[in-house]
Amino acid sequence: TNDKKIILTGALMPNRLANENSPYLIQHAENPVDWYPWGDDALTRSRLENKPIFLSIGYAACHWCHVMEHESFEDPAIAALMNENFICIKVDREERPDLDSIYMSATVSMTGAGGWPMSVFLTPELRPFYAGTYFPPVPRFNMPSFRDLLLGISNAWQKERAEVLNVGARVTEYIQRANKWNATAAYPLTHPLINNAADQLYQSYDWGFGGWGEAPKFPQPMAIEFLLCRTTQETSSKATQIRQNYQKTATHALHAMARGGMYDVVGGGFARYSVDNLWKTPHFEKMLYDNAQLALVYLHGYLLTGEPKFRLVCEQTLDFLLREMKHPQGGFFSSLDADSEGQEGKYYVWSYTEIETALAGDFEFFKAAYNLTAEGNTNAHGLEGKLILQRALDDNSLAVRFNKTAAQASIQIERCHARLFKLRKLRIRPGTDDKVLTCWNALALTAFAEAARYFDRSDYLRAAENNASFLLKNLLVEGRLLRSWRAGEAKHNAYLEDYASLVLALIALYQTDADPQWYSSALKLADEMMAHFSAPQGGFFDIRDDHETLLIRPRDIQDNATPSGNALAANACLQLAAYGDRPDWRIFAEDMLAVNLESMLRHPTAFSKWLQAADFALGPTREVAILGEREHPDTLALLKTLWKHYRPRQVTAISAFPPASASPALLKERALINGRSAAYVCQGLVCQLPVTSPRDLASQLETIPVV
Repeated sequence: TNDKKIILTGALMPNRLANENSPYLIQHAENPVDWYPWGDDALTRSRLENKPIFLSIGYAACHWCHVMEHESFEDPAIAALMNENFICIKVDREERPDLDSIYMSATVSMTGAGGWPMSVFLTPELRPFYAGTYFPPVPRFNMPSFRDLLLGISNAWQKERAEVLNVGARVTEYIQRANKWNATAAYPLTHPLINNAADQLYQSYDWGFGGWGEAPKFPQPMAIEFLLCRTTQETSSKATQIRQNYQKTATHALHAMARGGMYDVVGGGFARYSVDNLWKTPHFEKMLYDNAQLALVYLHGYLLTGEPKFRLVCEQTLDFLLREMKHPQGGFFSSLDADSEGQEGKYYVWSYTEIETALAGDFEFFKAAYNLTAEGNTNAHGLEGKLILQRALDDNSLAVRFNKTAAQASIQIERCHARLFKLRKLRIRPGTDDKVLTCWNALALTAFAEAARYFDRSDYLRAAENNASFLLKNLLVEGRLLRSWRAGEAKHNAYLEDYASLVLALIALYQTDADPQWYSSALKLADEMMAHFSAPQGGFFDIRDDHETLLIRPRDIQDNATPSGNALAANACLQLAAYGDRPDWRIFAEDMLAVNLESMLRHPTAFSKWLQAADFALGPTREVAILGEREHPDTLALLKTLWKHYRPRQVTAISAFPPASASPALLKERALINGRSAAYVCQGLVCQLPVTSPRDLASQLETIPVV
């Protein structure tokens, strides 16, 4: 039977998670805990047996999730307590962001903090009455042992049921109130108000170490992106200093992270966050969503400043994704674990003698660049005496010290990195969560599509096209978008963030390679999103209208490590309206922005994707239509001019003549000029005279006034 974990001839039988598709759930398949995946079997049993639910939510790359598994879930005595007194459900938060959102709200409301593993106790009616995160096997860190907690909650359920149910009812009521959409706008959407949010980011910035807030420090790519948007906005003499402040803040943040530590200078790519203020000691897991967003913001930083370091970081990050996180069919994996050989960070750190031996004649140069010492530079647990590579001297300073040019210093540093990378490949690599998630892949697709366009890299374009094809073939099943794919199987309803991010990604790809199938697919998905996720009082729900019934129908407004679904949807609606196909969606998006403007102004780091949408809505936007054969020299010359600069408030439609029926409305009723490729530059769909020369196009692009 599979009703209980059983032991036959001394062998432990796998629990119900053995048949799941999530690597995180499969990791727990051999636990003695009688785990269920979330579903009718577990929920029905809880109701029939009148047992509370222990809900454990985590993800494959989560270090403390692994710790709690080894300490508690693999312990037969603790597992026996769990099995006897609770219905135990294990959830991968990356597959089920709806459950994660609902019960994280409960956890934060009850404890004042959240995180993973999330440990929540529910009534059979799914109401949370006790919550926390990691619990140790013995009392420590001012926390009870997990065993004592289980006994205490079981005792309360048996003897103080009324009070337990009362707590669950109160927490549920709080969550329901917090989930309501406030349809009243406090302020009108104006440029001065949006600048107030940018000013707050500037004033609260950590000029000592970079970024915002105290350790642990997270990279905040959406806040940096918003500042880059505002950098391109103001033109008055007074505004020049304001623009410089925004650019200075954004570029300082990019430089601070690019030095290393959280950024992997040897292999490319970013770890999740820094445990210190210096960006030096990372939490070593590498997430697809972080690297996709950071690659994009470094791309935009490069376009705005011309800083070669920003381009290098962008390309090294995208190359890392292609090398280490790409499925052969074109999808991108979710994450790399923080741990290898049972120790966090072991794959990435170095000893002094390892580097000295590997670099030989280049060692003194590299030693100066990174200020290497035999004593190491980290006291992180388990890494004492080791070296985490973070630049101490930039290329210019190295060049002066070693009588080189900055370019020569850069080349020598990269040569050293390549030798260390070759050596590091001999180590045991961290584990990979190889599921493919729609939203996170869409973020990567956007980065590859834009980098292909601006860097003229055909390999990035192929990666973007293959990824888009993979998602539309494997995650769009019988006309319905799904969330997760692994080993040939797609599962779980897609969420608002999946739809909206994929719409934006397909628009980005369309602007790069001009294939109208990408645009038509984006428009179809957006229509589906509007039909099944929009709410009568405004905005969107995170789950589809035919999703399973949960405690609430969530709508997570705040941006977290990834943009909120509603913020993504507002951006998607605005872009599609700018193309002329869904003009009424602009009003819908503007209403969303007005309702959430007060939150944007109060908490700009938590609403930065919303602020990007507000920046686009306030404009002025450019709509550019280019007609001509995609590979004709005249068309290529126009496109080269178009993509020379960073213009965040611009949409572009490109087509041969006549445009295909699936092309955007922006291309309709446009023609070649005397048989030559032509560009139409518009504002609010009112266009200037068409031009055929790159010089005239550049002039028109610069003449559109900005506020």
